[in-house]
Amino acid sequence: MKVSLRWGALSCGLFFAGVVMAAGIACAADVSAKDSTPSETKTSVPSVASQRPGHAAIASANFLATNAGLEILAKGGNAFDAAIAVAAALSVVEPESSGIGGGFMAVLHRAKDNHDIFIDARETAPAAVDSKDYLNADGSPNRDAALKGPLSAGIPGEPAGLVLIAKRYGKLSLQQSLAPAIRIARDGFQPDPRLLGAIDEQQKDLQRWPASAAKYLPNGAPPVQGALWRDPDQARTLELIAAKGNDGFYHGETAAKLIAAVKAAGGNWTLADLASYQAKERTPITVNYRGYRIVTAPPPSSGGVAIAEILNILSGVDLGKLDQAHRVHYIVEAMRRAFRDHNDYLGDPDFVSMPLEMLLSPFYADGLRQSILPDKATPSSMLPVAEASQPGMHTTHFSIIDADGNMVGITSTVNYVLGSTFVAAGTGVLLNDEMDDFALVPNKPNVYGLLGSKANAPKGGKRPLSSMSPSIVIGADRTAVIGSPGGSTIITQVLEGILHFIDGETAKQIVADKRYHHQYLPDEVMVEAGTFDQPTSDALTAMGYALKQHESWGYMNVVTWDRKANRLDAASDPRHPSGLGKVQ
Repeated sequence: MKVSLRWGALSCGLFFAGVVMAAGIACAADVSAKDSTPSETKTSVPSVASQRPGHAAIASANFLATNAGLEILAKGGNAFDAAIAVAAALSVVEPESSGIGGGFMAVLHRAKDNHDIFIDARETAPAAVDSKDYLNADGSPNRDAALKGPLSAGIPGEPAGLVLIAKRYGKLSLQQSLAPAIRIARDGFQPDPRLLGAIDEQQKDLQRWPASAAKYLPNGAPPVQGALWRDPDQARTLELIAAKGNDGFYHGETAAKLIAAVKAAGGNWTLADLASYQAKERTPITVNYRGYRIVTAPPPSSGGVAIAEILNILSGVDLGKLDQAHRVHYIVEAMRRAFRDHNDYLGDPDFVSMPLEMLLSPFYADGLRQSILPDKATPSSMLPVAEASQPGMHTTHFSIIDADGNMVGITSTVNYVLGSTFVAAGTGVLLNDEMDDFALVPNKPNVYGLLGSKANAPKGGKRPLSSMSPSIVIGADRTAVIGSPGGSTIITQVLEGILHFIDGETAKQIVADKRYHHQYLPDEVMVEAGTFDQPTSDALTAMGYALKQHESWGYMNVVTWDRKANRLDAASDPRHPSGLGKVQ
């Protein structure tokens, strides 16, 4: 059976090279999501289980959150306890990007038994979800319903995810790990320019909901820089989670307030939706590349599959021997092919059977690699058709390594800027707008241009597809925890960061590196200003690439461990001054 599956994957790749879509579909048909990891991804890389750094490092998008995590480590907590503190603090100080009204995806490494696990705390659709609710009377998409207010919100997963991490992996109580966030919310903090800008940007929508206006527009206007801002309602909700775990959010007082607020504003949540939510442990995707083992996100993230597919394609190319233009050429062509696949096939593994064995097969990658011309871009129009998304940037990521060598990478989100802009009265909880990440209306785009396939259609209890790609990279002597926000660009940011790390770069260099991105459609290479010198740009243009300059994107946070020198480094993206990478 293994032989036939491998040859089937090879055939798919070769037929893809010949642009025969029907062959690709036929090869994919009978492969289950349960058989997701080919044997080739399991070759051994030196274990880090017997090593410990003796000190710790955290990098996050806000200095208050980084310091909250370090405070918990100083009190005897491990990386998992610190992750709870960082995530909860970000819910308070960076609500434009994440929060307890949203969800997260996490990759964890437990040092004592060398155990890797993935935590899926992605939001779910309420049982009463109906695509008709997202249509105008003329049948066109109702973008407001998909993006603003309670209809746009999925059932939050972050509280359950934090409770799961505390119960199964932490050393301290939830009361201890949530204490810094509760203190910040109650005593107040000074919002950074990013939060102030987000409130100003979303002011008109915040004014639509009384509890949102009361929280974010005190005295009818956004907070001013330097002002102290308190969030007593969220402090109270965090206290209930600390005292009662899941019952403090998904049952009892908070649940009743959430449902009352949602229903009063036209939403369709029920108490049963909240009570039935579960964060899940899943087996992460693992891929080996140039002697490094990359542990990354499985579905319902599309990111890990795409990163693994790209690395498998690139494994047959010696990037180090290429000039810059040809190095970028092969990387972009691998991106193009992986994005075509991830747009078409992937969804919630609890609802959708996916051809993961094919997509992750080195034999499939061999066929895709053979379709890359050495000096010419492949027009996306020549590949089988699949719909693609535009990037959204309003997510957050943090990375942690503790003194014992435990590691955490968490990417958390409320989707768009300040999520749905809807705060449930009496809770301080800003709800996400993750329903827009589903293919809500067939063949109609979401906020990022995503049309989506049936695999990502909404259904009660189902998780929408995500690009979140928290990853751990383990080599013979060096380890990194890496991730970033940025919608579909998360995948290429993390990929480029992994390649830079394997090439020997430091955490500070990795987060500062200029970025480029291709996602199959639109058929263009997004580039930051200054990414390529003029000769490289000219060479890429001559190969047929359309280079399109964009404003900077992403907010990468990286921690690295040089195990040979036993040195930790932490760095936060210099594009945003509010972040902090710190070794303690």
